[in-house]
Amino acid sequence: MLDVLTKAGCLILVILLGYILKRIGIFKKSDFPVFSHIVLDITLPCAIIINFTAFDFEPSLVSLVFVGIGCCVILAFAGWFFFRRSGAADSAFGMLNCSGYNIGCFTMPYVQSFLGPTAVVASCIFDVGNAVCSNGGIYGVASTLSHGNRFSLRSIGKKLTTSVPFITYITMLILALCSIPVPAPVLSFAEIGANANSFMAMMMLGVGFEISFERSYLSKVSRFLLIRYSISALLALFCYFVLPFSLEVRQVLTALVFSPVCSAAVAYTEKIDGDVGLAGAINSCSIIISVVIITCLLLVMGV
Repeated sequence: MLDVLTKAGCLILVILLGYILKRIGIFKKSDFPVFSHIVLDITLPCAIIINFTAFDFEPSLVSLVFVGIGCCVILAFAGWFFFRRSGAADSAFGMLNCSGYNIGCFTMPYVQSFLGPTAVVASCIFDVGNAVCSNGGIYGVASTLSHGNRFSLRSIGKKLTTSVPFITYITMLILALCSIPVPAPVLSFAEIGANANSFMAMMMLGVGFEISFERSYLSKVSRFLLIRYSISALLALFCYFVLPFSLEVRQVLTALVFSPVCSAAVAYTEKIDGDVGLAGAINSCSIIISVVIITCLLLVMGV
């Protein structure tokens, strides 16, 4: 228990450090995209490469892509269902901000720190399904619902094929399925980046974290998060007690469904002319809640 609390406390301290450094002026809010590019385009892909090569790949894990898609679709449907009577704009907002997971920049560092390579790879494969939905899929549906825009598979495909983590996921999946080894020099470089991923991802969250929001948002944020985390609890029970995977994979799935709202939800909210301030408040509060829940889960599961 002490080991879990110590590691979790260190990750939280790095988030707090990033936030404090921003508040005292060493970093600026405008530095967030720099951290984001370093994490998403360099350290996270390195972590994916290292963990894919650190264990014997099980082809059955590919089905986790559909688990990721299924979880996102369920949350998106809940967002539409609970806000459908408020009009098309609110139901589209609900779809975007109730669904999607911030796995690469939040949950992955947790998994890296507490669980083994199998759990990290399971997270990567789950995140492939999550990426299909949160990096364009749900937005396409929400945009059609809100503005009557045409649903475009091409725009979703373009978004995915320009995502470095997504390309790395797919590449490593293919190499693993074909039993093709990664060259040693690539692994040597990737190991350096992988070791920095947890620190950089947590620092990035601290620099981007914003806790101030209008009081009028309080009841709306509470409602959104209550819906999301209530459904996440049901999904966690299903993943842990029903899905036919090893204990380690079921443990990581239980943690993944409590990940914060995908950060892309804020950008997509702006594209459908939604309330960006409310979306940002939901996103920031979900990070705090997820830190508490995932840490508690790791303690309960005896990781």
